[in-house]
Amino acid sequence: MSDNRVTVAVVQAGSILFDHERTLQKAADLTLDAAHRGAKLVLFPEAFVGGYPKGLDFGARVGSRTPAGREQFRVYYESAVEVPGPCCDSLGGLAREHSVDLVIGVVERDGGTLYCTALFFAPDGSLRGKHRKLMPTAAERLVWGFGDGSTIPVFDTPVGRVGAVICWENYMPLLRMAMYGKGIELYCAPTVDDRETWLPTMRHIALEGRCFVLSACQYLRRADCPPAYGLPQPVEPDAVLIGGGSVIVNPLGQVLAGPHREGEAILTAELDLGDLARGKYDLDVTGHYARPDVFRLLVDERCKTAVATMAEDGG
Repeated sequence: MSDNRVTVAVVQAGSILFDHERTLQKAADLTLDAAHRGAKLVLFPEAFVGGYPKGLDFGARVGSRTPAGREQFRVYYESAVEVPGPCCDSLGGLAREHSVDLVIGVVERDGGTLYCTALFFAPDGSLRGKHRKLMPTAAERLVWGFGDGSTIPVFDTPVGRVGAVICWENYMPLLRMAMYGKGIELYCAPTVDDRETWLPTMRHIALEGRCFVLSACQYLRRADCPPAYGLPQPVEPDAVLIGGGSVIVNPLGQVLAGPHREGEAILTAELDLGDLARGKYDLDVTGHYARPDVFRLLVDERCKTAVATMAEDGG
């Protein structure tokens, strides 16, 4: 393999819901498999550790919440992970053991709030940083808080400049523009959106940003959920709750792997990093194809907290 080529992997698999220890073991097995296939970057889906509670309503109606819904949230809250914390140490150990850049979706617990977060681990096991989903979609807002501009990073890595945009954040044009402005090259899109419309979205982003797009989607059946998983209506054990569709796309919108919809899988592709420059030849949306005299984007990357303290100057 030349220095201009790198193999990447997207993992299509479901969580062990409400059990992050077993999910971590599953992540370990899948990372090992991806590394054996030569992958230097491994992407897992949205909310892989902590789980995506597809179909649950947490007992919420306009103007009311139920005791059962509060208990359901307690279980979900306790299965989330702290960053940093023991779960991060385990995930960093996976990256270090297999010498890979690891990007993985987790449900992060911070105080009394949960966040849908992507974590970035370096091949030495260190936590590069995180991205918190800026805009939870629809009922996700019942159980997830909102990220802010302080966690929209793009990292220099051995495989290129890597960042993540989670699920329907990819429909936020200004967030995409912010990522292009940071020079993203390997655009990670962890998701649970398994619809047919996801593939054209990923191809559009690859073409628009002239970057490689890696999208990992969960694949989850009712039988993979706990027996007490409280869906509003009963479904058959083999019913598919999240149907995959993971994909890898190059900077000219060509599909290199996927979309896969037939169960859990690991998709790999060898990327020719020279395609980044080839693509920018005729389209660079923050460079020669921009019109800053007409349009400019302001991005506020300050951390926003509800409580801030100012210490008295001791002189």
